[in-house]
Amino acid sequence: MKIALMDSGIGLLAAAAAVRRLRPDADLVLSSDPGSMPWGPRTPEDVTARALAVARAAAAHRPDALIVACNTASVHALPALRAELEPALPVIGTVPAIKPSVADGGPVAIWATPATTGSPYQRGLIREFARSVAVTEVPCPGLADAVEHADEAAIDRAIGAAAALTPRDVRAVVLGCTHYELVAERIRAAVRQPVLPPAALHGSAGAVAAQALRRIGAEPAPSAEPTASLTVLLGGRTGDLPQAALAYAEGQLLGAVSPAR
Repeated sequence: MKIALMDSGIGLLAAAAAVRRLRPDADLVLSSDPGSMPWGPRTPEDVTARALAVARAAAAHRPDALIVACNTASVHALPALRAELEPALPVIGTVPAIKPSVADGGPVAIWATPATTGSPYQRGLIREFARSVAVTEVPCPGLADAVEHADEAAIDRAIGAAAALTPRDVRAVVLGCTHYELVAERIRAAVRQPVLPPAALHGSAGAVAAQALRRIGAEPAPSAEPTASLTVLLGGRTGDLPQAALAYAEGQLLGAVSPAR
């Protein structure tokens, strides 16, 4: 079994680690293009072109499924990716976890990139899944870029700024960018109020990993022999996990796997 994941940068680590936990025997292909990151401020046409290039590099390794582990690419490029690659290669997109976040009634905050915050796409999801719940959209300028480079000071500044815009009584925070899942506990700590229970965080990594297995008819087998390989593609060329990836638990988990060459 081989699962490919794509993103502009290391935001794919959370979903890749989720796949690794569900199926330690699945080979992974991680395809990104850090030189073009971030994709958020780019035009939809530019995002689509870059996403197609990253996806084609992954598809050349003949995976059984491709996870688009990027909210921006899922918004703008998913139709083009599916039109080109399916049905031969199942393509699984990433959607902000707004629906499960409102299960307890809210209030809910959605942390996302400035380009996604207030977008017709996000507003449509809010209308569909959170009609009766108070939702605050929180832009997080610079957070994805800071996570990409494991810049601790910049991460703290960006999280602090976003936390200041988050209502004090939120019961759930939706992590609307895959990069944010790598610093989830820091976000939880930043929004915690002493007299209230910790806010629930809702990312997409576990859901997209499980969906990828379902699409190829595979069952989770977390106790399987960890015999998998890891292929890292940077701008279409085989390389190593970026050093910044190893600053996160997800990157360390994946870095323990022998690279495929």
